[in-house]
Amino acid sequence: MPDQLLFAIEVTLNGLMAGVLYALVALGFVLIFKASGIFNYAQGVMALFAALTLVGIMDGQVPFEHLINAVFGTDIHGFGWEVPALLAILLTMVVMIAFAWAVNWIVLRHLVGQEPIILFMATIGLAYFLEGLGDMMWGADIKTLDVGLPQGINTTIDEATFNMFGYGFFIDNLDITATIIAAVLVAVLVAFSQYTKQGRALRAVADDHQAALSVGISLNFIWVLTWSIAGFVALVAGIMWGAKSGVQFSLSLIALKALPVLMLGGFTSIPGAIVGGLIIGVGEKLFEFLVGPLVGGATENWFAYVLALIFLVFRPQGLFGERIIERV
Repeated sequence: MPDQLLFAIEVTLNGLMAGVLYALVALGFVLIFKASGIFNYAQGVMALFAALTLVGIMDGQVPFEHLINAVFGTDIHGFGWEVPALLAILLTMVVMIAFAWAVNWIVLRHLVGQEPIILFMATIGLAYFLEGLGDMMWGADIKTLDVGLPQGINTTIDEATFNMFGYGFFIDNLDITATIIAAVLVAVLVAFSQYTKQGRALRAVADDHQAALSVGISLNFIWVLTWSIAGFVALVAGIMWGAKSGVQFSLSLIALKALPVLMLGGFTSIPGAIVGGLIIGVGEKLFEFLVGPLVGGATENWFAYVLALIFLVFRPQGLFGERIIERV
C-alpha cells in the first residue's frame, strides 16, 4: 500500500480523534440550547474555569491567594498538601453545580420571557465574569493537568500497523481515551434524556416552556439541572483539552471551534454534535493534507468556518437539527 495512502489514513484517524474533542465542547452548547433556547457563549470559559479549579484543588492552592496576599500583606503559597485526582474531580463538580445554581438564581430567573438576544448578551457578560473570576482565584499562569490519563504514542497500534502495512500509525493514547469517554458520555446523556423522568421533563421544557409549566414542571429546577450537566460536560472537555495542551486562558477559545460543529450537526441534537465534530475534525485534517501545500498551509484555521457557512446557506438547521417554522 503506498505510503501516501497510509499517511492519509493516519491523518483521517487523527482527525476523528480531534473531532471528538470538538464535539465534547459542542455538547454543552446543545444541552443548554435544547432546554432554554439560550446560546451559551460562556461554555468555552466554563471548560477553562473547570480545568483551572481542578488544577487548583489538586495542587492544594488557596483560592484568591494573590488577592489575599496583596490586601493583607501575607505570604500564602498553598495549603501544603495535594488532593488525589478523583477527589479533586468530585470537588470540582460540586463547584460547577454551585455555579449552575448561582447562574439560575442571579441571572436566568430574572430574564424569563426576554428576547433571545438579551439572554445571549447575558452569557457574554457571564463569560467575561467567569474568566476574570478564574484569574483572581487561581492565577493566570499556564498549568499542567495530570489526572492519570494515558498519554503519548500508542505503541500497540504503532507496532500492529507497522507489522501489517510496513507503516506505523502514530495515534496519541490521550485521543483514544477521549474518544472512549465521549462515546460513554453521549450514551449516558441520550439514555438520561430518553428514559428518566428528569430527562423527559427537560425535553418537555425544550419543546414548550408554557406547556411544561402548565403540567407542573419547574423551570428553575430544569435550568439548574441543565447548567449542572453542561458544567460536567465542560469539566470533561476541560480535562481533555487541559491534559493535551495545558490549562491556559486560550482554552476558552475552543468555544469558537465548537460553533461550526453546531452549525453542521444542529443546535438541538446530541448525536448531531458528535457527527458534526467528527466531520470538522476529519475534514480540516484531510483538507490540510490534500490542499494545504497548494495554498501555503494553515487551512485548519478557516476550513471549519467555510464549511459552516456553506451549511448555513443550504441547510441552516444542520444535519440533525429541526426546521423551525414560525407562523405569521
